[in-house]
Amino acid sequence: MSVPDNHFRRDVIRGLSARQKYLEPKYFYDATGDRLFQQIMESPEYYLTNAELEILQRQSNAILGSCLQYQRRFDIVELGAGDASKSLFLLEQALQRGISNHYYPIDISGNVIGQLEQNIPGKLPGLAVKGFTGEYFHMLDELARYSQGPKLVLFLGATIGNMQPEEALHFCRELHTYLNEGDLLLIGFDLKKDPSVILDAYNDAAGITREFNLNLLRRINRELEGNFDLEKFRHYPVYDPGTGACKSYLISTEAQKVTLCGDTEISFDKDEAIYMEVSQKYDMRQIEQMARKSGFAPVQHFYDREKRFVDTLWTVPSLKTVLGNH
Repeated sequence: MSVPDNHFRRDVIRGLSARQKYLEPKYFYDATGDRLFQQIMESPEYYLTNAELEILQRQSNAILGSCLQYQRRFDIVELGAGDASKSLFLLEQALQRGISNHYYPIDISGNVIGQLEQNIPGKLPGLAVKGFTGEYFHMLDELARYSQGPKLVLFLGATIGNMQPEEALHFCRELHTYLNEGDLLLIGFDLKKDPSVILDAYNDAAGITREFNLNLLRRINRELEGNFDLEKFRHYPVYDPGTGACKSYLISTEAQKVTLCGDTEISFDKDEAIYMEVSQKYDMRQIEQMARKSGFAPVQHFYDREKRFVDTLWTVPSLKTVLGNH
């Protein structure tokens, strides 16, 4: 058996030992988790992917036009690039218009980065691709050695929604410190809408989201010598339209004890919950407030036709502009 990742072991034990048990959603993504998430994105209830894909397909030229108000040329950096299927539309237009010929994807998965470096140059000849594997801010430090010029940073897929609002604000403030005056950020937010539409997206009829959550227990069993009985946990998503928080839990269906790492025992009461993840929804007022509170200035909002989703463009304003607004 392979030696378990020490960070994974530490974080799992810490989360399951907390008063409110939790597991960190970044650990969803082993090989099986990657495959299940691709299936979630293709499910009819999960509107987010197609909504943002529509924005990038139909409005990449408009997005770049707004960027040109601030920079004539720039490098494109993508946080959490994944397969870059949506950003390819923007990259293609930027290359054709002579606005950018450098793409720097950042992702925690080395496999993802390797595929991007291998595949994108064949799809977009003339685009230089240099990937970075690791945590976003560590990799932005690394990137500074390769790219000193203006930047357009992409943070797509409503990934910002996987953070609580205060955590998201802290993230944006920290990201701001890595950028320079005139740099740009295109960031995706899922918008508040009919609560049943949102809840269905995280509780698909085929049960793929349920399997995605339970798969983390399988991973613990495999990598940390756990003995979770998956039949004794049920997936429970809930959406609060007041706060915009869509949360997923796994509920223990009986009082039970689980052992992991050979000697760590975790006790569950009947109906006790493991908090798995949040998918935060926003309205436009909240989005603009987050931009300004984190040091950015909103430039323009780009919606899908049904206004379910927004990719919003922010810039780092000059100090003169900031002082003038006070």
